[in-house]
Amino acid sequence: MPARKGTVTAGSAALRPDGHRAAIHPLDVKGRFMRARRIVFAVLLALYIAAPLVKLGGHPLMHLDVAARRFYLLGGSFNAQDFWIVLFIGTSLMFSLLFLTAWYGRAWCGWACPQTVFLEALYRPIERLLEGSRARRMKNDASPWTWGGLARSALKHILYLLVSLVLSHVALSLFLSASELLTMMREGPSGHTVAFTWAICVTALLYFNFAWFREQLCIVLCPYGRLQSVLHDRDSIVIGYDVGRGEPRGTKKRLAVVSDPPQGDCIDCKKCIWACPTGIDIRNGLQMECLACAQCIDVCDEVMDKIQRPRGLIRYTSLKELAGEKRQIWRPRLFAYGFVMLVAVGGLVLSLTLRSPFEMALIRQPGVPWVIEGGKVRNQFDLHLTNKRGEDKVFTLAAVSSVPAEVRLGQEEVTLAALGDVRVPVVVQVARKDISPALTVDLVVTDRASGSVRRQPVRFIAPRH
Repeated sequence: MPARKGTVTAGSAALRPDGHRAAIHPLDVKGRFMRARRIVFAVLLALYIAAPLVKLGGHPLMHLDVAARRFYLLGGSFNAQDFWIVLFIGTSLMFSLLFLTAWYGRAWCGWACPQTVFLEALYRPIERLLEGSRARRMKNDASPWTWGGLARSALKHILYLLVSLVLSHVALSLFLSASELLTMMREGPSGHTVAFTWAICVTALLYFNFAWFREQLCIVLCPYGRLQSVLHDRDSIVIGYDVGRGEPRGTKKRLAVVSDPPQGDCIDCKKCIWACPTGIDIRNGLQMECLACAQCIDVCDEVMDKIQRPRGLIRYTSLKELAGEKRQIWRPRLFAYGFVMLVAVGGLVLSLTLRSPFEMALIRQPGVPWVIEGGKVRNQFDLHLTNKRGEDKVFTLAAVSSVPAEVRLGQEEVTLAALGDVRVPVVVQVARKDISPALTVDLVVTDRASGSVRRQPVRFIAPRH
């Protein structure tokens, strides 16, 4: 059988100088940061799977029913009229990410980005389970195909497809609800072509990304890494190599030999390169490709323990501290990002706190604005009432006028289902002698359960004479 392509040499980066991709086989890493990351990955995956399955207030933690314009999030219910809240959610997330980046660099990328979580928690473990350690995977890549290798590779990709299928269906259930998705699966794709097509497309995209594209998404497509130079400064916490302590590099045998200049702690084992998921050499300084995953820290600390040197040759630090300067924690950039973050989060909290449990709008019926009948002037309206809660609500309707008026309501008590709406006809008649230019009639709607009251004034229109 022919030899496999894409063999990687030690220390090669994700992209070669000629622009071709080099396959990355990260070293299996153990250590305090890797253990902490696995816990974070497990929590995030649990939240992702629980979002459409676990119910709070009678509805899933997250259900985005776009077709019906009904949205449920963490026990709250929203409709299309609440879309303006998305502005506060988006700005809160964006400014929080800016603040985190200015404070702790690319911690998001290495610890919580879905690309990292899915790849490191699901796909790479499958690869390591079936194809062995980094050394064995590299040896297999450089060797001709065997029937055993073909079988392992086929099984690996089958498992990749199954994981991608599960992830895509969880994503789909965020929009359809888990029960509705199960019903569609039982009925088959012929009756639900659109949902089936979406599931296949998302599955194919996930499989392509995590089976082959992988780190190229972070290096080539994601704009976040390219913005690092303007998002953080020399006081931001990044992963850095202590040049003063590690250079000049040598070997483990020469550590005990007195030399001039003295040998640094780095024994050039290259494990920090082999552990990197993007294949960079952190000893060359801060680079765009660094995801701040801390795998190089764990593997370097392990080497330092073995050669009886202090940990921290590679560590979380700032560029100032690496240069021997004092790091300034609170600085104008961090204050600015923190201020806009607090404003955005405060706006979100305020908008959710002051959000009304129902909406009402009084719409004048089409046609002539008034009708004169028997010395009285009649105006006709439609009251559009919307229940914005996730449970059924009962509303009472009443009208208040500063002059004697006859008000006929289509319904004086309305029961609305969760996020339901109704139109109630309203007819107002006033004697011509009682009409004034500034006459208004207030329509009062009361939520019987909570006691919440809203008044909607409407200007009464009548002829001048």
